[in-house]
Amino acid sequence: MSTTIPDPSTPFGQHVAQRLREDLIAWLTTVDARGTPQPNPVWFLWDGATFLVYNLSDAKRLAHIQANARVSLNLNSTATGGDLVVITGEAHLTSDESPADQVPEYVEKYRERIAQSFGTPAEFARRYPVALRITPTRLRGR
Repeated sequence: MSTTIPDPSTPFGQHVAQRLREDLIAWLTTVDARGTPQPNPVWFLWDGATFLVYNLSDAKRLAHIQANARVSLNLNSTATGGDLVVITGEAHLTSDESPADQVPEYVEKYRERIAQSFGTPAEFARRYPVALRITPTRLRGR
């Protein structure tokens, strides 16, 4: 377990662990060449140490990450700004990941959304073939 994630034996740690398992959308923020933050909603899978995110081949965030690996991943807050979870870390493109349709945990987490938007996991994997891993370096929240 990453030491940046709160101790799961604490109430806050339990809550963060649950959100990392169950939340469907996170906001991945990269920085473009001019230094402008570029937030984008992404699907993610937390494995206890890193986040796995699949991308379109031409997603601008891929070029941003190659130039600057530092990113943030924010889970949605409540309408009044509560239940905040912000993770900073380093993202790296990886060519040794299985396609999304061959990652059972990913397919299970997004089964309904994949069916609604892509029909099959294989079609999602075809359209989002580029995997990146995000290693958290810091977490803050409340």
